[in-house]
Amino acid sequence: MDKKSYILQLLKYFVMAVIVGIIVGAIDALFGRVLIAISDFRTIHYQYLLPFLPIAGLVITAMYYAFSKASLKGMKLVFEAGQQKTDAIPLLLIPLVMIGTWLTHLFGGSAGREGVAVQIGATLSHAIGRKFKFPENGRLMLVIGMAAGFGGLFQTPLSATFFAIEVIVIGKMDYEALLPALASAYTAAFTSHSLGLEKFSVVMKDTVNLSGTKTIAAVICLGIIFGLTGRLFSFSLSKLKAFMGEKIMNQFLRIGFMAIPLAVLLFAVHGSRYSGLGTNLISAGFTGQTIYGYDWILKLLFTIFTLAIGFQGGEVTPLFSIGTSLGVILGGLFGLPPMLCAALGYAAVFGSATNTLIAPIMIGLEVFGGANMVLFVIVCAIAYGVNGDLSIYAQEKL
Repeated sequence: MDKKSYILQLLKYFVMAVIVGIIVGAIDALFGRVLIAISDFRTIHYQYLLPFLPIAGLVITAMYYAFSKASLKGMKLVFEAGQQKTDAIPLLLIPLVMIGTWLTHLFGGSAGREGVAVQIGATLSHAIGRKFKFPENGRLMLVIGMAAGFGGLFQTPLSATFFAIEVIVIGKMDYEALLPALASAYTAAFTSHSLGLEKFSVVMKDTVNLSGTKTIAAVICLGIIFGLTGRLFSFSLSKLKAFMGEKIMNQFLRIGFMAIPLAVLLFAVHGSRYSGLGTNLISAGFTGQTIYGYDWILKLLFTIFTLAIGFQGGEVTPLFSIGTSLGVILGGLFGLPPMLCAALGYAAVFGSATNTLIAPIMIGLEVFGGANMVLFVIVCAIAYGVNGDLSIYAQEKL
């Protein structure tokens, strides 16, 4: 390809990225604002809603079976499209995953939201790429869509860009996708914010001096523990999903029956403290409220169980809450500022569980500012190395 043709093609992708960003950002705003309203309603009325979690699970599964059974694959379907194992991602996936996630959160399941946003972005961008017969559609258009989905929901376009690139291509940075992905992520973030979706950010005043041996050792320990936590999450989720699929092959029976003990436990343990996204734990960690020493492990277990039996949502926001609550506890143990350790955990556990390196560092920059960037680089790099190659996206990497 000559230089002129390359520039023309890049311009086409840039224009398409802006279009995708506007559409996905608008959908993210709708999805995110409804989800926040649902979460607030559930927090107040959980005692009336949690008992119906098994019924909600049956409704979600029936919905998929009635309208698009293939969409049950979720993120796996996205990666299959990128690997050209499937021709198209059903557009029905978008409303199904949105409604399914709303129901999961309304009735108290422990799940995230980024999986929905990423699937929305990937589905739309893939469909547009097929419509206009873009070359390299399966890979590049998926990166554009995933960056838009993540960026529009969390309004962290830099981390969204690198998240999409790192998740979809193994062992290398796909620089060809960088500019279009940045365009789609920034456009989606601007669009969703303009439509009333707020960004989460924390003014981080705490810092530490890395000149002392004791402090350096503590920071290294933080990276190792956060890395092991992310590895535990991704390993356990993969194994439990496989176990549930083998032992209870009927999806209706699996979600309907197993949601009964899930609802009972969520109700009994601190009155739905571990339901939903986990933003209550994140807020507690950064405002000096009570964080229990077991918050991180219970949120981890409840999220894994909720997703393994078939409820809809994502993993990233629960990972943020797991890292935050664990960081607060470790800060006290190591004599470091708890809020700073919470911020490091917020980024590093996410990075470990998703098997990404640059994305969590960018999360640190965009959510907590640049004052502690050296710490974020060190801790996230150690966590990434400790994890190895495990990821919550079992079908990832093209």
